[in-house]
Amino acid sequence: MINGKIDFRSDTVTVPTEEMRKAMFQAVVGDDVYGDDATVNELEQLTADLFGKEAALFVPTGTMSNQLALFTHVQRGEEVILPDNCHIIVHEAGASAIIAGAQLRSIPNVNGEMSFELIEHYIRKDPEDIHQPRTALITYENADSDGQVRSLAYMKKVKELAEQYALPVHIDGARIFNAAAYLNVDVKEMAQYADTISVCLSKGLCAPVGSLLVGSRKFIALARRKRKILGGGMRQVGILAAAGILALQEMPKRLQEDHDNANYLMAQLKEVKGIEVYEARQQINMVFFRLKGYPMNSAALVRYMAEHGVVINGEDNGMMRFVTHYYVSRDEIDQVVQLMKNAR
Repeated sequence: MINGKIDFRSDTVTVPTEEMRKAMFQAVVGDDVYGDDATVNELEQLTADLFGKEAALFVPTGTMSNQLALFTHVQRGEEVILPDNCHIIVHEAGASAIIAGAQLRSIPNVNGEMSFELIEHYIRKDPEDIHQPRTALITYENADSDGQVRSLAYMKKVKELAEQYALPVHIDGARIFNAAAYLNVDVKEMAQYADTISVCLSKGLCAPVGSLLVGSRKFIALARRKRKILGGGMRQVGILAAAGILALQEMPKRLQEDHDNANYLMAQLKEVKGIEVYEARQQINMVFFRLKGYPMNSAALVRYMAEHGVVINGEDNGMMRFVTHYYVSRDEIDQVVQLMKNAR
C-alpha cells in the first residue's frame, strides 16, 4: 500500500524504503559535474562491476539513458534497428529524431523478439552506398512492458549477428533485474551480450529516481559529455545516488517475491467471471487480462476500484495490466480480487 491506496498501475509508483530515506539524508555529496560526488562515484562503480562493464553514468531517467545511448552510438541520419513496439519507439515522444537525429528501422516481432532473418535483412550491407543510410545500432528491451523476457540464447544470437556486421548492441534494461530473476541468472551473464545497457533504479528496485548507462570507458566518457548537452549534468546528486546504491545491493534479492505474487494474482483472477487472463505473458511482475462478459467496462472498473482505495489503469488496446511490486501484499491482492468478484 502506498499513501493509503493499493496501487496496481505499475512498479514505477514505488516509493523509497525507510532505509533509502535514511541513506539519502546521510549521503556524502559533492559536485558531480566536477566528479566530486563520492556517492555518485560509488553508485557508478558498483553498477559497472555488477554488469561486468568498464564504466557507468548516472542519469535522471530511463528515457534519458536510452536516448543518450542513441545520441552516443549514432551519427545524425544513421539508422537504428529495433522492434516496432519497443519503449524507444512507443513511449519516448519521438526523442530519437530530435536528439540523435536517428532514423528508426522498426521490425515486426513476436513477443518482443525480432526474427534473426529480418534483423539481417534490414542491416544496410554497403556503407558506401550513397543512397542508403548506414546501420549504426541494434537495440531491444530484454524485459518489456508486455511482461516478456528475452532468453539468453536470443541475446547471444543477436550479439553474434551484430558482430558479424561490426555493429554495437544496446539493451533497454528497464527491468533487467526482473529478467535475471525470471531466467535465474546473474545480470552479468545477460550484459555480456550488449555493448551498452540502460539500467533503471526506480521501478521494482524502489529508488525514487534514476537510471544508469553502462558500457566501455571510452563510450561512457563521450556519453558524459553528451549528458551535459542534454542538461543532465547534475550537482549534489549523491542524495539520490544513495538510494540507488541500496536499490542495487538489496532490492534484486526480493524481486522473485513480486513474480510469485503476480503468479498468485493471475491464479486468483482466473476465478473471476468475465476475466480472460493471458497466462503466456506472465513471466515477471505483470498480469494481463481482458474483460469478456464482465459486468463493467474498463472505465467503470477504474472508477469502481478508485472508490474502494485501489488505483488501476484502464485498458490499452483492449488489454488490462496489473503490476505487483514491493508495496503489494498477498492480503491486498485478495482484497482486490474480492472487489473484482463483487462488481455488479
